[in-house]
Amino acid sequence: MEVVLAVLGIAIVMFAVITLAKSVRIIPQQRMDVVERLGKYQRTLSPGLNLLVPFIDSVRTKVDMREQVVSFPPQPVITSDNLVVSIDTVLYFKVVDPVRATYEISNFLQAIEQLTVTTLRNVIGSLDLERALTSRDQINKHLSSVLDETTGRWGIKVTRVEIKAIEPPPSIRDSMEKQMRAERERRATILNAEGHKQAQILTAEGEKQAAVLRADGDRQARILQAEGQAKAIRTVFDAIHQANPSQKVLAYQYLQSLPQIANGTANKVWILPTELTKALEGLGGALGGLANMAGDVPRDGGLDPAAIEREAEAAAADAAAEARALDNEALPAPESIPPAAALGGADYDGAEHIEKR
Repeated sequence: MEVVLAVLGIAIVMFAVITLAKSVRIIPQQRMDVVERLGKYQRTLSPGLNLLVPFIDSVRTKVDMREQVVSFPPQPVITSDNLVVSIDTVLYFKVVDPVRATYEISNFLQAIEQLTVTTLRNVIGSLDLERALTSRDQINKHLSSVLDETTGRWGIKVTRVEIKAIEPPPSIRDSMEKQMRAERERRATILNAEGHKQAQILTAEGEKQAAVLRADGDRQARILQAEGQAKAIRTVFDAIHQANPSQKVLAYQYLQSLPQIANGTANKVWILPTELTKALEGLGGALGGLANMAGDVPRDGGLDPAAIEREAEAAAADAAAEARALDNEALPAPESIPPAAALGGADYDGAEHIEKR
C-alpha cells in the first residue's frame, strides 16, 4: 500500500512539473511564436515570459523576425540573342507578419526561390548579353519590386536582391576577351597618335619661335654691325678731312695697297700690263710733280717731300717686281701694253684680261 502511494505521489509531482513546463514559455528577442488552441490560431507570443493553458494551447511555429539572407544556386537563363548564361542571385528578406507567413503559404522560402528564378528568366529573356552584363542595377530593381509585391501578402518584406555573377559560355568569354583586347589596343594606338601629334606640334612651335628669335638676333646684330661700320667710316672720313693729307700721301697709300690686291685668294681675273715697271716709274714722276700743285701741302708741314718721293719710288719698284713675278708665273706670252694704258688713259681700249689660276 505504501509503495502504491509513493508511486502515485511521484506521478502527481511529475504531472505538476510537466504542467508547469507547458504553461510557462520564455520567448527570446527577435522571435515570435504562433500559438494555437485546439488547432485554431489563438495568439502570437512576444519576447519575454508568457503563460499558456497546458495541454490546450500549443506553439505552431517559431518565426525568426530578423533579416535573413539566402543564396540560390546558379540558374541557366536564355537571353534575347539565344545565349545561355548562368546567374547566381542573393536575396535579403525579413518576416513582418508571422501569422500570415505561417498560414498564407506552406514554405515561404521555397516560394521566394521559385519566384525569383521565374522573374529572373523573364527579365533576362528580354535583354541581350551585352545589356544583361551592363544592366545589373536595373535587373536588381525590377526583381526587388516584383518580389516585394508578390511576397507582401505572405507577410514577408524583400529588402534587397543582388546578382552575384553572370557567367556566359566559354566561347563567348573568349570572344569578349578578344574584343576587349582589341578595344584597348585601339585606345592605346589613338593615345600614342595623339601624343605624337602634340609632340610634333610643340616641336614645330619651338622651332618656329627659335627661328624667329634667331632672325631677330641676326637682324639686331646686322643693324649694330652696320651702325658700327657707319660710325667707323664717318670717323675715318672726318679724320682724313680734318688732317687734309697731300696727294703724295694718297699715292703712297695706293701703291702700298697694290700687293694686297694682287695677293687676294678670291681674285680670278687681274689685268697685268707688261710695261708696268715703266708705268709705275712714270707714275712716280707724275706723283713727284704733284708737289708743286697749289693747296697740296699738309697742315703739319714737318715732312720732307724728298723723303716721301723716294719712299714712293721704292714702293713702286717693289710693286713692279712683285707684279713681274706674278706675270712670269701666270702669263705664258704677255703682249706689250702702252704706258698710257697702265696710267689709265681714256684713249686706250686694248687692255686684255688674263685669268689668274
